[in-house]
Amino acid sequence: MIITDLKPVKKSLSLVYIDGEYAMKLDTATLAENGIIVGYTLDDDELKELIEKSDYRRAKEKALYLISGRDYSKKQLMDKIKKDSSEETAEEVCERMEELGLLNDENYARRLAHDLIYLKKLSVKGAKYKLMEKGIDRELCDEILEEFEVDPVEQLTEIIERKYADKLDDEKGRRRTIAALQRLGYSWSDIKSALAEYENDW
Repeated sequence: MIITDLKPVKKSLSLVYIDGEYAMKLDTATLAENGIIVGYTLDDDELKELIEKSDYRRAKEKALYLISGRDYSKKQLMDKIKKDSSEETAEEVCERMEELGLLNDENYARRLAHDLIYLKKLSVKGAKYKLMEKGIDRELCDEILEEFEVDPVEQLTEIIERKYADKLDDEKGRRRTIAALQRLGYSWSDIKSALAEYENDW
């Protein structure tokens, strides 16, 4: 196989023509690093290796770009990378990000749990659901959440005072309030205890 043309396009890619026909898009820097120029002859194994190197480089650059903007769990980052790369490449890149200390599910889970519980006021159960939704392992969720000592009734009282105290005057408002609190992951028994002090006002 002979490289008959290379045409750089946007996003650091080049159109690669082999034996006079368009074949694929590959990373421009990878082509240069491997000495691929017009007229270069390569066999199937060389082409396969070149594709793998290009895929890895593009995936790594995407990973670095994504994690520079915000935190990701390993699963989230893998899912993003797999949109443009193979699952094997995505896993390899994520493992490399872990080795570099740029990706850490434990740290990610701890920060997210803190925000979910103390800022968004989710229950511990609700926070666990969200963490698992982000791809955090169940055992790690349990381990992290054990660090948070939260009184659910106190949490609920704060939420009610801030958002729902003026909606408890009628049955419809109470039902909506209870439903909203349940969506945050709180149990009926805790919600009932938190609402008990408002019963005299109904």
